[in-house]
Amino acid sequence: MTTPLDILKQYWGHDSFRINQEEIINSVLEGRDTLALMPTGGGKSVTFQIPALMTEGITIVVTPLIALIKDQAESLREKGIPVIAVYSGMGSDEIDAAVDNAINGDYKFLYLSPERLGSEMFRARAPKMRVSYLVIDEAHCISQWGHDFRPDYLKIKEIKQLISPLATIALTATATEKVTEEIVHQLELKNVKIIRSSFGRENLSYVCRESEDKNGQILRIAKSVNGSGIIYVRERKKAEEIALFLQAQGISAEPYHAGLSSSLRSARQDDWKSGAIRVIVATNAFGMGIDKSDVRFVCHLDPPESLEAYYQEAGRAGRDGNKSFAVLLWSRSDAGRLRKILSSTFPPVEYIASVYQKIFIYFGIAYGAGKDRVLKFSLADFASSSGLHPVPAYHSLKYISKEGYLDVTEEIDNPSRVKFLISRDELYNIQLKNNSLDAFIKTLLRLYSGLFSALTPVDEEYIAKITRNSKAAITSSLLTLSRMGVITYIPSVRSPLLILKDERLDEKNFRISQNLYDSLRGSMERKIEGVIDYFSSRSKCRQTMLLEYFGEYGTPPCNCCDICLAGKRVREENDFYGEIEKKVIDLLLEGPKNLAELSLEIDDESRTYIQVLRDLTDRGGVELRDELYYLITN
Repeated sequence: MTTPLDILKQYWGHDSFRINQEEIINSVLEGRDTLALMPTGGGKSVTFQIPALMTEGITIVVTPLIALIKDQAESLREKGIPVIAVYSGMGSDEIDAAVDNAINGDYKFLYLSPERLGSEMFRARAPKMRVSYLVIDEAHCISQWGHDFRPDYLKIKEIKQLISPLATIALTATATEKVTEEIVHQLELKNVKIIRSSFGRENLSYVCRESEDKNGQILRIAKSVNGSGIIYVRERKKAEEIALFLQAQGISAEPYHAGLSSSLRSARQDDWKSGAIRVIVATNAFGMGIDKSDVRFVCHLDPPESLEAYYQEAGRAGRDGNKSFAVLLWSRSDAGRLRKILSSTFPPVEYIASVYQKIFIYFGIAYGAGKDRVLKFSLADFASSSGLHPVPAYHSLKYISKEGYLDVTEEIDNPSRVKFLISRDELYNIQLKNNSLDAFIKTLLRLYSGLFSALTPVDEEYIAKITRNSKAAITSSLLTLSRMGVITYIPSVRSPLLILKDERLDEKNFRISQNLYDSLRGSMERKIEGVIDYFSSRSKCRQTMLLEYFGEYGTPPCNCCDICLAGKRVREENDFYGEIEKKVIDLLLEGPKNLAELSLEIDDESRTYIQVLRDLTDRGGVELRDELYYLITN
């Protein structure tokens, strides 16, 4: 009988599970709804992928992170595991074909972004699927109290009733007690087993350092800590500037942000993982799904907006268990900047309502129309043509998405996709008649599986590299096959998308919930104040503060954060001072002595005995007469 460990060895090549992985897997295999709280880098994906491979049927995985959907789908394909992914940016025909394949094909996984899960098309077809498990990744997104509330997650419980999974698995790396309770309630988890991994990291030293010279601090960190690192900044421009600054100082560094091309981001990520680049200077676009165990430091140049985000990003350091550092640099102006972000994130309700109408005007959509439209979207062009400032316009759209009226994706890369439209026999005849295309078709079939059953992501640059050709030549061959009716070829698109979930409402029927607005604003305000308290604290263990934030109480101090180390130094200094004071008193009990005599008798290169004499004199315990110190014994 095949065991979970057998599957782990077969597909992942590991001989043992990490902490709590096996317990989660066994809970799922027993058919229990399971909520797993695991720190970032804890190996969450294995906990549902192994049960899925051991159970007949298809496992539906809901995750809001398109980049993670693509990464996990590609990783499973490389292992020879059949998987389908449906997310924003795919055409309706492509989605129809993918869902049909999920119903009729021999697939083990269907990855879905949450807005696709709640679509009418999916609701109609979901009952036809033989579903084994329903997996909700980033489960904290279902909670208004979480740091990334997504209203589409609230529809998951309706889908559960349509598909009747053997068990539901909810996964998160960042959930407080309150959020955990809401996950269980909103997902209607029954007989749920909650498995918590400690969020503590014994090898990770958390440091908060106040500095008005952050560049200088970064340079010192990069020079004093060996190994690779990540530096997080808030803005793309800053990522470029800091990378150039480090390069000028002889540090191997490159910027990484969503404004770079997909190929350049992939190349830099690969170079960093291999060690060709030592330091990545990135916005929060970097890090999700990256498994690099030997990161020695993660440095935040700008404080993040929540401790959830900070813990997740800082936790990318030291996954191999070796000593590592998570450093947050702050200045006196940072608290004000964070509070200003709160104000800009929540424009006035009236302004948000006006942005809603202007979106439909911008796209020329009438009242009552627009439902389920997926539109390429340029924020800069929209703001300019609508007479809006881009920052409050952007945050208004993000807020409207939380109300469930639309979705705005970040700038995403949709890879090129290919599907053969003819049978293998027909394709063989075409190959015989077209020698120039024969080798190319064979290369496609060798590199990619599933080309006859579904639109399959392909990479023109990779094909060009394998065939020692140019990307332009590969694209030309694909276009030729498309014109011949041999394949469907959808070239890659790089653009933010706007997804309209409902028809356009007029001013009277478009409503913003004041309660939701106040709740979300209050939640963000508390999170920002939590971050400020964290980095400005000078008395409490940093790790203890983080653990208590996530509901983990009673843990001892870490003894390796800046607060613990400072306290240790003070205690050691106090102990040393006490020893010197005792020696001085013992010597003066023998009779008065001058400084030279005391210096010869006391082994103290730090000359602490001089401070001891001053303190004893100030307290009246010692008197100085004619350069001799006398002990006063009343």
